[in-house]
Amino acid sequence: MIDVAEPRSARRSTPGGRRARRSSAVGLVLSLVALAGCVGERETDAVTPAAPTPSAPTLAPSASPAASTPGAVFPAGAPEVVASGFTTPWSVAFVDDTALVSQRDTGEILEIAGGQTRVVGEVPDVAARGEGGLLGIAYADDAVFAYLTTADGNRVLRFALEGEPGSFSLGSAQIVIDGIPSAGIHNGGRIAFGPDGMLYVTAGDAADPGAAQNPESLGGKILRVTPDGGIPDDNPFPGSPVWSLGHRNPQGIGWDADGTMFASEFGQDTWDELNIIEPGANYGWPEVEGIGGREGFIDPVQQWAPADASPSGLAVVEGSVIIANLRGQRLRVVPTADPVSAREYFVGEFGRLRDAVLSPDGDLWFVTSDTDRAGGSDDEILRVPLATG
Repeated sequence: MIDVAEPRSARRSTPGGRRARRSSAVGLVLSLVALAGCVGERETDAVTPAAPTPSAPTLAPSASPAASTPGAVFPAGAPEVVASGFTTPWSVAFVDDTALVSQRDTGEILEIAGGQTRVVGEVPDVAARGEGGLLGIAYADDAVFAYLTTADGNRVLRFALEGEPGSFSLGSAQIVIDGIPSAGIHNGGRIAFGPDGMLYVTAGDAADPGAAQNPESLGGKILRVTPDGGIPDDNPFPGSPVWSLGHRNPQGIGWDADGTMFASEFGQDTWDELNIIEPGANYGWPEVEGIGGREGFIDPVQQWAPADASPSGLAVVEGSVIIANLRGQRLRVVPTADPVSAREYFVGEFGRLRDAVLSPDGDLWFVTSDTDRAGGSDDEILRVPLATG
């Protein structure tokens, strides 16, 4: 049974925060690297991160107070539970004041509205296995978009959202994009509409590292399509949905007020990353993990040891990128104007964290992810106010 907390009084935040765009080089490297092993979301403590080297410095959180980063926002107060009793919740999308929630292993989309939680519908053909299942969801133009793992690959479906809050239902499914490789690990799965109205899709390498550098594969990429699945004319590779390449397992995307795109990414066993995404750019996997300083590849703006991170969903709010971390069990706030002054919140207090999203009233909602681990019996969604530093 899912328990829902009473809604709070509305609060609005004013969008803001500015960041200059980062220049980038575009490279397309076709060589493959044979890897001895492959790590998924690193949900155990078995991986020991490598020691930092001068060419790949650790960008550690600053000990300076939040007030040293004016314009950024940070959690301010104690989180409170919005709803609990979920099974593998993965993504949250808002339809006005109503929240929709995907459940990875059940294939269901739920709604939270007016103090009630109910099943909106079950997405067809979900084949939940390992890290795959019903993953990211997004809403636009009276339709719900869902990223799911099927028996023969990952795809994005579009459903008309019918009815009213409290009685929503899903219309028939239409395929937006398919042919995305799937596996028990590295399915990517985050989807979001950019400020240009295009749908962006994160695709993991599906345990095939070479796919990330293969321009013919949709694996290890960030994809960009129109809401009906068409290829935009201004995509960097003509006729292809590929927006960027060289990714291992990206699971968070968002944009600041200037339109700068950020993405979080799982590394293998050395560095997890926060990247600024540019069209056509190559982010290095499997040739480079973390900051490599190699020509033709784009370095991350921040990196962390996997034990402290495993970054999944993120929200870009005013001057901050707020990232939910699985193995690291924390919210990490990265000021866009000064990424090395990142700060951490609620470390170990709520277990593994899967998604972070800004609510219509200006609070940050974040999603726990413990029911996909042995012994995990309940997941919840929490909210916390934000304040400017």
